[in-house]
Amino acid sequence: MLQLSATFDLQQDVVSSIFKKEATVGRIKEYSGIVDTRILNIERDGGVLYSWKGTTGTTRIGKYDPNTRQNKLLYTFDKQVCVSSCSLNKEETLLAVSLAQRTRTEERLRPVSKCLTLLIEIHPINNTKVLKAVDCRVRVQFIHPDTERDSVLESHLLLVAEDGYVEQLHVMLVRQEGYRVVMLNPECLAKDRVAEEFSWVQWDSQTQRLFYLTHREKAVLKCVQFCHDHNCETLFELELELPSNPFTCMRFVNLGFDHHQETQHEREEMRMVVITNKTGSMCVCYSQPACADQEIKYTIVLVHRGCSKTFSVALDGTPSPCSTDLLPLFIPIGYYVVVYLSGHLLHCINTRQQELLCHSLFLSGVDAELGVLGSDSVVLSLPESSLLDLNTGRMFTVDLNPSFLMDLLHCSHSRPDAQRLAALHCLLLYMGPNAALQLKNHRLPSTTASLYRLIYKKCLSLDEVLPYSSVFEKKKVPEGLDQVPGVTCTTELHAEPVFKGKARSLQGFWEELQWSTEKMKYFEAVPNPRYRTSQNLPDWTKLLTTLKSENKKASNYLRHIEENTKQVLSMVDSWNLDQKVVPLFQEEDSQQRALIGLMVDKLREHLNRHLPRLGKKKIDVLVVNYVAKLLELIRRMLESVWLKYKLGPLVLCLKQQGSSAEWAVFHVMCRILEATKTLCLPLPPGYHTLLSVLGVRCLPRHTFLQYVDHGVLQLTETFVSRLMTDLDNSDANEELKFSVLKRLPERMEQRICHLWDHPISSACISRDYVRGLLEKHAKTKGSMFMERDEPGFRPEFLPLTFLTKILLDVEDRALNPFEEQENVDARFVEETALKQTLILLGFQDK
Repeated sequence: MLQLSATFDLQQDVVSSIFKKEATVGRIKEYSGIVDTRILNIERDGGVLYSWKGTTGTTRIGKYDPNTRQNKLLYTFDKQVCVSSCSLNKEETLLAVSLAQRTRTEERLRPVSKCLTLLIEIHPINNTKVLKAVDCRVRVQFIHPDTERDSVLESHLLLVAEDGYVEQLHVMLVRQEGYRVVMLNPECLAKDRVAEEFSWVQWDSQTQRLFYLTHREKAVLKCVQFCHDHNCETLFELELELPSNPFTCMRFVNLGFDHHQETQHEREEMRMVVITNKTGSMCVCYSQPACADQEIKYTIVLVHRGCSKTFSVALDGTPSPCSTDLLPLFIPIGYYVVVYLSGHLLHCINTRQQELLCHSLFLSGVDAELGVLGSDSVVLSLPESSLLDLNTGRMFTVDLNPSFLMDLLHCSHSRPDAQRLAALHCLLLYMGPNAALQLKNHRLPSTTASLYRLIYKKCLSLDEVLPYSSVFEKKKVPEGLDQVPGVTCTTELHAEPVFKGKARSLQGFWEELQWSTEKMKYFEAVPNPRYRTSQNLPDWTKLLTTLKSENKKASNYLRHIEENTKQVLSMVDSWNLDQKVVPLFQEEDSQQRALIGLMVDKLREHLNRHLPRLGKKKIDVLVVNYVAKLLELIRRMLESVWLKYKLGPLVLCLKQQGSSAEWAVFHVMCRILEATKTLCLPLPPGYHTLLSVLGVRCLPRHTFLQYVDHGVLQLTETFVSRLMTDLDNSDANEELKFSVLKRLPERMEQRICHLWDHPISSACISRDYVRGLLEKHAKTKGSMFMERDEPGFRPEFLPLTFLTKILLDVEDRALNPFEEQENVDARFVEETALKQTLILLGFQDK
């Protein structure tokens, strides 16, 4: 399910590099001279701080740069020390270190503090300042603000104490002799208290946020935001429903790795982590060890959704005496949170589309193993979708495995529907477009999810107003899609978060999170806030009627719809400047053009009603882009199938019978048509023509006509024109042409007759021409012959009608019989009449 890519290996990237350097100067001759190499911290830029001890009795601290893949020695202690915490400022001029001190036997009579915290000048190595000497653990962390200045002569350091408080030290620096950077006044460093009375704390290096948990009457999660101007403020508070006294000792998250902590602190009573995403989502994840009945529970508090979800999973196998130590990892991957417990479960939870269980993928047993990690691995989850194996010193980036998801999709009999739908959702929504995947996966439910993926980053609240799955079009969700065997889920509303101070004026994450939480109240009160294209069916029916209307108001509305369509198609054209594999967008299709414009109109109206904050201009662009992407997705689906079956331009020829490959493509296109009709989605202009061409080539003639009568195939003017001109007038083809002409609207039939070189079509053209002339003459001259109602008088008998007209209007000037109209004149009528007479008398064949 997950694929791990190694990004750092302590032995290969550090130990071997150190050995090469030390061996060249003759300091060591074998790897045993580099012992006890340990990772201490990972800074915001990805740099890895580590320490090692040599046989000479020294302890050294170095940094590995992942960009240059180079190691740099930062500082050397002249004796062996236990480094429990370490941090380096952004300019690499100051090093903060916490040392764990243990009382030796001969020193028991002398009081020695358990932790010694130092601030060291390393550019170059110079003074050392003792910051703290206390009997509790202290983690150190420099703030790395976003700044464009190359040289900053100030640094800000956080001291996070096990006693439950955080101090911020402000260190002013000065440059001496052009290159030396030293502390300006090391004896008097300014400091302030950032937080206190907490039992759990987490540092987010990428966003420079400090989360901590206080527990008086209720558990309250707070967040301190550190800004680029070095100021900080508590911006966020959230009450949590946690067990009483969830942490018996201080828990540090993302504040380095203490390899010297005492054994009584190793066992965790509860694991908790806060995961944020720049789109404005926040999740608080926590879990307790498995119960005696081998059931494990974990909770995801979806702050941006105003609810929490608690999952209960029964673990397979017999109860283990170590079951109380089973705590899952929470791994962020995009907007998924992966809950991982080795060998037991791997739950990929969708934090944006959380309504149905079938949009989150649950795996257990063998599927929940990560082969790269050994059974004895001590694995920690890091920010930015990373894992660290403390035992081996290896780091990995984590991502979803598309090959596994693809194989899971193909296991149609051995996998439940909910699991396969979740896998499809992961592939299309998170993994994004992939040509190889598209060739294998041209499934109909994919259109809505793929379309949503293209715009979901625009705004978090779009989750509530735009469809991301066709499941929502069903009146009732099938039970198989809303249940996962072995997993129970309960959803509860949580307390509203409190945004304080500058959070109300800050842009970016805090603005989006605050707006999302407030907007959720609105969405809960409004019925059906999510846009459903199937709701356009009544409007589409009215529009089809309007297309046939000629009143002025209808014409104005149609012009408005056509303007929408032009914007969409012009955008599609700009994306497809290269040669097109599938012949689409190459003809006028009035119905599909109208449906395109209607969808733009309705979606724009929907977003303006529910998300006015986006602004009309942004909504206009988003809507046009959305509909254009829909048409483009359908084109891509067809293109992938076209390439898979290696179809060429000969497919458009009506004279040959279709192959098995063309039949497969025809079947896929019929499925797409069925889905778009149900969802009331438009198709690219030219789709119906292409489908009808394949229908003629692949289907028996009577079956083809049945497809037409049942509305599966449409007789577009482009298709019928090609049918009349490409096929000869053999008996079978002539029968097909007559059958098609019978099914055409009268106006189209008149236009098509001009393209078919056949006596019957010539007779129809002549009849229509004479009727038109006579009706026009009757209206202009006021002739009475059209108004007579005598028995046996039938105006359709044209020669008699014409003769009667001449007798009645003998004194009137006759109409010019040679007036041209669509290349038809009296001479043509005369020749056609003579030819029909000869055929009827048997003197000439058709």
